[in-house]
Amino acid sequence: MKSAQPFVKWAGGKRKLLPVYAEKYPKRLQNGEIKKYIEGFVGGGAVFFDLIKKYQFEEVILNDVNNILISTYYIIQQNVEVLIDKLEKVQSIYLEKSPEERESYYYEMRDKFNNIKNKIEYDSYGENVIDNTRIEASVCFLFLNRTCFNGLYRENKKGGFNVPAGKYKNPQIVDAKNLRDVNEALKNVKLTNIDFEKLSDFVTKDTFVYLDPPYRPLNVTSSFNSYSKGDFDDEEQCRLAKWYRSMSDKGAAMMLSNSNPKNTNPDDTFFEELYNGFKIYEDIEAARAINSKASKRGAITEILVVNE
Repeated sequence: MKSAQPFVKWAGGKRKLLPVYAEKYPKRLQNGEIKKYIEGFVGGGAVFFDLIKKYQFEEVILNDVNNILISTYYIIQQNVEVLIDKLEKVQSIYLEKSPEERESYYYEMRDKFNNIKNKIEYDSYGENVIDNTRIEASVCFLFLNRTCFNGLYRENKKGGFNVPAGKYKNPQIVDAKNLRDVNEALKNVKLTNIDFEKLSDFVTKDTFVYLDPPYRPLNVTSSFNSYSKGDFDDEEQCRLAKWYRSMSDKGAAMMLSNSNPKNTNPDDTFFEELYNGFKIYEDIEAARAINSKASKRGAITEILVVNE
């Protein structure tokens, strides 16, 4: 468990920012007053995997609106060996193919994924039946994540995964050791696939809540926030800020990350107004990795909002 790492590549992943985040974690966490951890938009789970290496929690809830992502967490939690076996077979088939055959195989797997993924109805409270369809969806999902362009997850308005094939010489489609470590890390973790507001009943004053929502785009061409078929627009950002404030009033320790609009517009005070009264760090240095042009990937800043 101590060596578990994110098992998916995820746009906006926080692995490189963990040393900075560690300095901003609530003091109540460090002195043992925090008993519960809730992550509202788990994504790749880098913060979760970092925290459990350092702290003991009595309860952990990981949530995401992306049903196939949470379903895959569940498969790893409940039936990791079957998943590993199927992924190893897919990896063997893929690596034996020529570049042209790999691309064709990729699109076959993408079509298969889109045909079955929306049949997966994830029960928000973890009472699932592990059936072959659910496992196959996770196999396709992890294969596509490792072989698509930039490891990006994006859906169109109809909910179809639409990321093109990437070009990799020898991609690692399955990391069996890490999947087993993740399986161990997920022991006794509650996995939910619900709107963040529905997490309210789980939040108590001894809870640490971390929120990493789809980022507000820095400009009209940089929006990679369609992790599900619904858009997370400014109205949703406002709804999230209202919920953040209400959970803070409840006594929970809160932390939220987002884009910094001042990268492109120094006069944009959107988040300053939304999170007025909270500490906002505007100098969290990150790297833009999802721009299609390598020359435009580089250091930018993000924000981090904390309430204590």
